[in-house]
Amino acid sequence: LHDGTVTLGEIAKKEPIPHQKGSYRTKVKVGNRDVYGLDFTWIDHANIASITFPGDALVFERREWGNMYGFLKGLRQGEAIKPLQPENMIPILAESWNLYKKIRYIEKKEIGNINYLMEKYRLELKRLMILPPTEKMQKKIVTLNAKIDGLEKTYREREDVLSNLYREAREKEVVVQLADGRDKIVPVFQIIRVYAPNEMGGFSKLGFYLIKFWEFIWSEPREANTEGGIFPAIFGTVMMVIIMSIAVVPLGVVTAVYLKEYASDNIIARMVRISVSNLAGVPSIVFGVFGLGFFIYFIGGNVDKLFFSEALPTPTFGTGGILWASLTLALLTVPVVVVATEEALSSVSISLREGSYALGATKIETLWKVVIPQATPGILTGTILAMARAAGEVAPLMITGVVKLAPSLPIDSHFPYIHLERKFMHLGFHIYDVGFQSPNVEAAIPMVYTTTLVLLFTVLTLNLTAIVVRNKLKKWYNTGAM
Repeated sequence: LHDGTVTLGEIAKKEPIPHQKGSYRTKVKVGNRDVYGLDFTWIDHANIASITFPGDALVFERREWGNMYGFLKGLRQGEAIKPLQPENMIPILAESWNLYKKIRYIEKKEIGNINYLMEKYRLELKRLMILPPTEKMQKKIVTLNAKIDGLEKTYREREDVLSNLYREAREKEVVVQLADGRDKIVPVFQIIRVYAPNEMGGFSKLGFYLIKFWEFIWSEPREANTEGGIFPAIFGTVMMVIIMSIAVVPLGVVTAVYLKEYASDNIIARMVRISVSNLAGVPSIVFGVFGLGFFIYFIGGNVDKLFFSEALPTPTFGTGGILWASLTLALLTVPVVVVATEEALSSVSISLREGSYALGATKIETLWKVVIPQATPGILTGTILAMARAAGEVAPLMITGVVKLAPSLPIDSHFPYIHLERKFMHLGFHIYDVGFQSPNVEAAIPMVYTTTLVLLFTVLTLNLTAIVVRNKLKKWYNTGAM
């Protein structure tokens, strides 16, 4: 710049300066948030003396504090600093990555399993304490205490191993020279990758983009969801939609069959029809409040009293979870399935019904073996619409179980393997959280747009799968009718 300062970073965008005709400014991502405090800065073109693209400028992608932009000076171990070339960083980063995987395995798998078993035995011990004392119970209590003591000993051993690994991880540090000439020490363990964007060609950039996109889909989020991946959110969204579909299809189909095939034109049938129609116009947040009061506080609270009393006052099912969120959205989408199923039942030819009756079939046999199979494509149409509606809902989920960051997935290796009481992440809420609740909104904008595209693609994939199944069933039934 004309004042002698140097800025190093990625060019984010250029735009005209408001109310200054012919003047422009550039938004530059300077990174180094732990040094400068901000990720971006604006530079007026009038203040720029020259622009260069140094080949030795590097991007250090870190686990914390975002990217760092600078020039590699050397590797520090202890007090000694050795010169280091960027290409020699590859084996050092590979060693650091292996160390990181070991640490994560001990933290998530080994120590996680120990904590899970200790909590399980603690609750079982608490449950036994509530019951009347017997000799058999005393033996169980002694056995459980011995198991807990053994787990605590194992926990301390693994914690010592973990401390040694963290100590080893802090031994190597790189010295990075910033644009203003200052040196910054960065632990190698905190660096994910190092690359020189100015030296990349077209194929290199394409390969780099594919690697980053793969990480975005399959890795966990970091830095308050503004960096890393979105796999837990994708998993939670798909699982919630599947549970919702399992709940809403039987309820919607049974309601539609009753209204179409059995209900006479009486006040009860009219009230049911009016109620179904009114449900379609109720704001989604109202469903969320209903789910909070009925599913979570009433049903979940009573389930805890009956089956998980030893865990109280800590709730198990008496708090938000993926089951209650799915059931809440099932109620929200019932009108869609009911209307689509009624239309599908109406489209079944009367001659098929009469032919079934003529062969001696009862009404329930005709309905089960003739009418519903013929109406299945239409029922799946309602299911597709319900899935599309539920996948994009956010408001009711915010009070029935969705969270900013879930500590574990609803499915894991612990019995019963599917944990419907757990909280979950959702793509829609992830978009809201990153876009409007993030401490670093500007840096999170690409994450918002990319997550939105993934949500649209996820809904499209679910819908296309259901459409393919529907078309195959429709073709099969039409062929059978011929």
